[in-house]
Amino acid sequence: METQPNNPLHGITLEKIITDLEAYYGWEYMGHTIKIKCFTDNPSIKSSLKFLRRTPWARTKVETMYLNMLKNKTR
Repeated sequence: METQPNNPLHGITLEKIITDLEAYYGWEYMGHTIKIKCFTDNPSIKSSLKFLRRTPWARTKVETMYLNMLKNKTR
């Protein structure tokens, strides 16, 4: 596997991203910040994965939120 030193998301699965965000922020905050139904209406990891895998703009927002969370945790 090729290493990607400039890609902080390399090797991190979408499922881990969603799980970590949910544990850190909770569904309510995630749904308030990124207004997508899979976070606000009966949220689950499975429904979020399904939606985010098919919706690039939403996945980008979730990945950005994850990177911001990591940045905040290291402060």
